[in-house]
Amino acid sequence: MTTFVPIPAFLLAAVPSFSSRIAAALGDNTFQDIHHLEFFDWAILVPYFAVLAVLSVYGLHRYETIRGYMKHRKRVSQAAPPMLFADLPRVTIQLPIFNERFVVERLLEETSKIDYPRHLLQIQVLDDSTDDTHPFTEELVREYSDSGLPIEYIHRTNRYGYKAGALENGLNTATGEVVAVFDADFVPPRDFLQRTVHHFTDPKVGMVQTRWTYLNRNHNVLTEVQAILLDGHFVLEHIARSGGGLFFNFNGTAGILRRSMIQDAGGWQHDTLTEDSDLSYRAQLKGWKFVYAPSIECPSELPVETYGFQVQQSRWAKGLTQVAMKLLPSILRAKLPWRVKAEAFFHLTPNIGYPLMIVVSLLMLPVMIVRFYMGWLEMLLIDLPLIAASFWSISAFYVVAQRELFPKNWKRSILFLPALLAAGVALTIINTKAVIEALVGYQTAFARTAKYGSAQPAQLANLQYRRRSGWLPYAELAAGCGFLAIVIYAIQSYNYLAVPFLLLFVGGYFWAGVTTLWEEYQGKLAFERQRALASPQAQTAKA
Repeated sequence: MTTFVPIPAFLLAAVPSFSSRIAAALGDNTFQDIHHLEFFDWAILVPYFAVLAVLSVYGLHRYETIRGYMKHRKRVSQAAPPMLFADLPRVTIQLPIFNERFVVERLLEETSKIDYPRHLLQIQVLDDSTDDTHPFTEELVREYSDSGLPIEYIHRTNRYGYKAGALENGLNTATGEVVAVFDADFVPPRDFLQRTVHHFTDPKVGMVQTRWTYLNRNHNVLTEVQAILLDGHFVLEHIARSGGGLFFNFNGTAGILRRSMIQDAGGWQHDTLTEDSDLSYRAQLKGWKFVYAPSIECPSELPVETYGFQVQQSRWAKGLTQVAMKLLPSILRAKLPWRVKAEAFFHLTPNIGYPLMIVVSLLMLPVMIVRFYMGWLEMLLIDLPLIAASFWSISAFYVVAQRELFPKNWKRSILFLPALLAAGVALTIINTKAVIEALVGYQTAFARTAKYGSAQPAQLANLQYRRRSGWLPYAELAAGCGFLAIVIYAIQSYNYLAVPFLLLFVGGYFWAGVTTLWEEYQGKLAFERQRALASPQAQTAKA
């Protein structure tokens, strides 16, 4: 999967240099001697700009992705199967679920409508649920089976290997030559198989990935931002990589895979949290061809709660870092073009930017003091390139994706850029924790992202579906207060142009911390109301 690369810290590299001209114009000489750099000053500036230089390379990579997209977009978008099957292959549809009470009914209903010969179709419901989803889903499957749908229910009680384990377990009884996978919050299109399966007439094709769309894109600002972030991945990155003959990944759902490819690549493995990317790279190292079909849209549901979004992103960040540690050595040693190796490196390692962003944040105030007297030359040589590699690249990246998807109203996405940057800030602490855990080899369970279908907000309070955020929102509020102090310093030192950029950090951290605590508080109230209504006294009064 993809993750949002932290960029906002780049912006702060430039702002301290403006203070010299403002202070000089106001006749302020408070810091007139600071520009004589001492050892301590260099000890701050060198690591600061070294980190920014590393991060700016990932920003520049975005420009290369845009270039690749522009070069290959027509060919990838219009790609068609080389030929059509005279005799359609058997297909197994796997539906892995875990405690998905609110969305499983919709999933089964839409899957049952898929257009494919019933005698060539097998649907596996791979249910690891530990709550009432289990009996509810089992009964639904029985009803569909009785109506003639080729569907079967497989329930595990140990959840070994999590999603990867469920998929691997399902393959033991799968009858299909190709296997389609849909997560519980997806809505498979009726013509999905008819539009994807014919790509497998090419014996080298191992996987076909379709493009995600979003049922609740306009639910709130958070879902709007998530949709923009994911659009950048599915519109620009996938087309640039697949069109350029580079490795790209199966996204874990809304895709279809050749069963022999899965087996040849070593099967589903669960030593990383992104089993989809892990399998993708192992398969492509084996020579299998992956196809991206952006014209085929598969609707899905985005997390509506801040902490749910953070948990999902941290799982992707940790998993992708685990895959990098596991497979990058093999990729770099393999007899592959250097472009393929370079793109694999950029794809698997961007989340290292989160701990580096923490380093930049800690150095921000001392750097602002040291750089108080910096002139125009320093800004042109140091700051302007960093701005071009960071803010301009991320703005261009996501705006281009929106322009391609929504040519009539793409300018609306510009209004969401501040929120998008703030969302990157909101991920900094939890993703830093995830990346460090991956680097030190600390294993954690697969944390599912709760989805609620059409449930109303009051119904979202079911505590078995809500994960407690613990210390995280308080750490975010503390970080927000720290940046607020830097804002005050910036104003006092006449560094007014730094304030808008600093406020992105203040807003991002406070947005994450406050909304998480508020959502948990609302959930607690709703749960207490539900418990009160279910009490014997309430039932007696109702009677």
